[in-house]
Parts: sequence; C-alpha cells; structure tokens
Amino acid sequence: MISRPQARLKRGFDILLAVLLTPVLLLPICLLIVLARYDTGLSGLFLQTRIGQWGKPFKIYKIRSLRQGVHRLGHMDYHTSAFGSFIRRYKLDELPQLFNVLKGEMSFVGPRPDLPGFADVLEGEDRIILEVKPGITGSATLKYKNEELILAQQSNPEHYNRTVIWKDKVEINKRYVKNYSFSLDLHILLKSLKNS
Repeated sequence: MISRPQARLKRGFDILLAVLLTPVLLLPICLLIVLARYDTGLSGLFLQTRIGQWGKPFKIYKIRSLRQGVHRLGHMDYHTSAFGSFIRRYKLDELPQLFNVLKGEMSFVGPRPDLPGFADVLEGEDRIILEVKPGITGSATLKYKNEELILAQQSNPEHYNRTVIWKDKVEINKRYVKNYSFSLDLHILLKSLKNS
C-alpha cells in the first residue's frame, strides 16, 4: 500500500520528470503526430477511454498507428501500417502519455491503464490495483512487452488474454501495490529504459 508521503514523493517525481522531458520530447511527439496523420489519413493523435485510479475513466493520448481500411459488414476495418508497426514496436506511440502524467491521470510507473471491462470490474482484494495511478510502464508491462506476438500465436487470442495474461497481470500489479517503494519505481523505470 502506498502511504500519503510515498504518494506525494511519487507525484513530485512524476511532475519533475515530465517537466524535464516535455521540452526534449515535444518536437518529436509533434513530428510523429504529423507523420501518423499523413500515414493513416486520420488525426495523428488518438484518444481512447481507459480506466484510471479509483476506477475513474480518462482519455489516454497515443499516436495513431492504425490505418483505416475498407468497410466489412458495416464495420470499418483497421490495420497497422509499416509506420504504425515501427512506432508500436519501440513504444513511440505512447510518448503523448507524458501529458497524461502532467495532468495527474497517470504516473511514469504503475499498472497499465486498461480498457473498460477489465480493471473496472475487478472484485475483492484485486481492486487494490485501482488505488494507484496507472503507469506508462510497470512490472507487468516489462513481462509482457511482446504481448501482441504472444496473442498472435494463440488460436483464441481474446480468450487467452482474459484467462491467462490478464490474470497474471493482476497478480503482478497487486504485488507492485503491496510492496510499493520509490526505489521499486526507479528500478522498474531504469529496467524499462534498458529494455526499450
């Protein structure tokens, strides 16, 4: 459990790091948004509803990596372009989440924010995950850095995600919250940078 002083230290670190990174990353973020717009023909910035601290929904910022395709049975089909695959592979599509951190919706380290239907429906002890702000990186993110590849190898990716990966992520994230320390955040952050 994160105490109030620990939460203040964590938030202070997030603000300091985000303020230091913003001038350095602002131009690359803008350039990637322009390139994504050119590549996809859609807005280069993608907003999606995710579940945040205390189960509160928020809009996460990402650089668009999917290109609009043809209509199939009344639904628009989307596929990843070469540019989209590149930015997803190196997690460049997540750079705009720096602004989610500045707004206080996310932290640099914590459980990844999920789509509605996952974290917001947790029950019992599992809801401890919602006591912290979601993060850009975390222990579960490191373990499942090749999640898309793992899912692509499954005969039923959605079922595998819900019954295997999601359950494991919940356990990993519970351990993170229960054993939280600022040094743990620094360790995860440095390990994420090393593995990127």
